[in-house]
Amino acid sequence: MPKLDEAQKAAKIDSLQGELTSLIASVRTQTDEKTRRKMIGQIGNLNRQIDKIKSGRILSREARRDLVAYSFIAPNFIGFCVFTLIPILFAFGLAFMNWDGSNPIQWSGIGNFTRLWDDTFFKAALKNTVIYCVGTVPLTMIASLALAIVLNQKVIGRGIFRTLSFFPYVASLVAITSVWKMLFHPSKGPINSILYNVFHVAQEDLPQWFSGGLVLFSMILFSVWKYMGYYMVIYLAGLQGISAELYEAASLDGASTWNKFRYVTWPQLSSTTFFVVVMLTINCFKVYDVAVMLAGGGSGELTTSATVLVYYIYQKAFIDWDLGYSSAVAMVLFLMVLLVTIIQFRGQAKKERA
Repeated sequence: MPKLDEAQKAAKIDSLQGELTSLIASVRTQTDEKTRRKMIGQIGNLNRQIDKIKSGRILSREARRDLVAYSFIAPNFIGFCVFTLIPILFAFGLAFMNWDGSNPIQWSGIGNFTRLWDDTFFKAALKNTVIYCVGTVPLTMIASLALAIVLNQKVIGRGIFRTLSFFPYVASLVAITSVWKMLFHPSKGPINSILYNVFHVAQEDLPQWFSGGLVLFSMILFSVWKYMGYYMVIYLAGLQGISAELYEAASLDGASTWNKFRYVTWPQLSSTTFFVVVMLTINCFKVYDVAVMLAGGGSGELTTSATVLVYYIYQKAFIDWDLGYSSAVAMVLFLMVLLVTIIQFRGQAKKERA
């Protein structure tokens, strides 16, 4: 907008003032409510134009206020675009390419996806990830809910027990996995020592907790122990939001403790449980650190019985440098998580409409 001199400003203001006066008179005689609201909005715009010309500012007060707000969110948005959005879009495109990180990118179409059908390691990683999710999600939900119900009561040392339950979640993963591996050590761990000395299990029959068929069970057990404190806090928030009058009414009707839970607590925690299940499912599908720390051994390499999808993506991308194929596996993982999440959202929406 070109800069106006004083005479031009005065002429422009007089013109706008004339429009404003005419519009105000029209509003007073207007009977249609919709047209009246539209004219009132036009009056506001004219007032802002007059103020803008009088002050000589390029931006209006509302525009400056919006600009300040955008300046606060801009760093986070730029970081999201650079470190999240652009890599995701690049990975999606790379899933249809062949690239080793140094040679020119070559188009492969759906070749990377057709390779998945004959890849036994991918199938093993997919199976292990699904088993881990199916085992971890319900057990963690049940354990965290039970812990929340107990620690929501008036018990001695309630605050201490809440802190102790939450501690595994905030503690260093390296430290707690080291302790866990020491406890379940095949020959020196106290768990196997109890099995050998108390239950007289033969030494050759003692379980190898972090290899073979038990490795997924150990990962599930560890994850339940680590994450139940975090989801306990979420359930505690949900429990404290339930009105005490509902429990009083149930008591007057002679409801037992189980019936109170079934007909009062559980329905009232529907939204909280939905959130817990969604978050647990997403976290379980992207498991990596727990598998590497528990079953990776000294080299950090996982056997077929412990390989999960995220580790397989890492292996194909940064060990084998097959970036196109690893992106295809990542897209499969993304679609699985998206499908499960959509099913959960639709199920929750259907339950709320019922």
